[in-house]
Amino acid sequence: MPEVQIHGAAGTVTGSCFLLHFESRRILLDCGMAQGHPDEEARNRDAFPFDPGSIDAVVLSHAHLDHSGLLPRLVQQGFTGPIYTHRASRDIVGILLEDAAWLAEREAEFLGRRDNGKNGDSVEPLFTMEDVRACMAQIRPLDYDKVYDILPNVRLRLQDAGHILGSAVVSIDTRSGGAWRRLIHTGDLGQKGSPLMPDWKTPEAADLVLMESTYGDRCHRSRQETDFELKQIIQSASEGRGNILIPAFAVGRTQELLYLFGKHYGDWGLDGWQIFLDAPLGIKATEIHARHDRFLRPEAAAWVRQTRFRFPNLRFTESAEQSMAINRIQSGAIIIAGSGMCTGGRIRHHLKHQVGRSGTQIIIAGFQAEGTTGRQLVDGAPSIRLWGEEYRVNARIHTVGGISAHADRDGLCDWYRGFTLPPAVALIHGEEKAREALAATLRERFSVDAACPERGDRLDY
Repeated sequence: MPEVQIHGAAGTVTGSCFLLHFESRRILLDCGMAQGHPDEEARNRDAFPFDPGSIDAVVLSHAHLDHSGLLPRLVQQGFTGPIYTHRASRDIVGILLEDAAWLAEREAEFLGRRDNGKNGDSVEPLFTMEDVRACMAQIRPLDYDKVYDILPNVRLRLQDAGHILGSAVVSIDTRSGGAWRRLIHTGDLGQKGSPLMPDWKTPEAADLVLMESTYGDRCHRSRQETDFELKQIIQSASEGRGNILIPAFAVGRTQELLYLFGKHYGDWGLDGWQIFLDAPLGIKATEIHARHDRFLRPEAAAWVRQTRFRFPNLRFTESAEQSMAINRIQSGAIIIAGSGMCTGGRIRHHLKHQVGRSGTQIIIAGFQAEGTTGRQLVDGAPSIRLWGEEYRVNARIHTVGGISAHADRDGLCDWYRGFTLPPAVALIHGEEKAREALAATLRERFSVDAACPERGDRLDY
């Protein structure tokens, strides 16, 4: 009987990592970074709870670092097998891992200089560009809705998860003694009706589902309400003569915002603003979306083919000098910058200069993990700490959940409802409150065994 062991994303929304044992085969589902609180991020340097050299294959659901970020370290520690993911996801994961390696190498250099003379040990980066290149050489790009024999008696199929470009619901079939068993890993499920990404489709059957639960305890606003809310924020900021800051994930959220701005350019009065995409990584990701427009929703794909995500008064700012110049603008600027949880990137520089201004509007348009600066803003912290200094929060904070890339409670239930026979569910990738609430909802609506496994738990199916 196959077995899956939980090695991450249990009671948290990061560090996705699950090990499938089947006879003598070992398949790793995702290998993500822990993100958020420094204590969580410190776990990224821990030894893997398995021998990387014993893994036969990795299946990557999508490119976000909380699912992919430790793949170079896995290779560094001895994994030599194939990494299967969607072909668009391969391109996205390449730029994300290169950026993570660059940051890791810079951090190691900084810590080495800071600790010089205190001890004789050099500080090694979590992984290097060389590790990323080796990792990328092992990636095998796949298409949606095709069945692949990846190992003897092991079949793999990817279906569009509607979360970000290249995201997939992973189905793995294993055969023993003439009987097939199916494990489904949702990765991250997108919202149905996303303006940018296609809707997901529920697989027909499964024996066990590893199901994300990020928003398992709440429902988003409707798309119509969300569009109206964004319009109101922009109009309010225009009247108050301030700037708008939008911390945005480089992949997915950035492109959806650009599409919404282009689509509603006249209606939202955007012609009176200076709009900046101040995120080198986001710019690269936007170019990849333009190359892979066929995987977007048809209406969005047609707009992207025509515009390449461009519209009047939008500027892509790549250099540090261009970014610093933005902070001389006192009003009339909309600034989309990474990182999405305000834990790094150029958004922190903009916060330093503008979070204390009462005219500043900050739009939080994505999930903010515990321990992040973004979560502090959402929770109403009176001040935030940046580079060791406290900055008073006088800006107005708006949490706009309707453009989240994750399905909410009802969306997750709608996806699950598509199964012909309700399979057993193990809820992962959600903070404890969210997944416990979703477990209760699934039990009530579907009379299903919905478990909330802990790290290290083993599940037979």
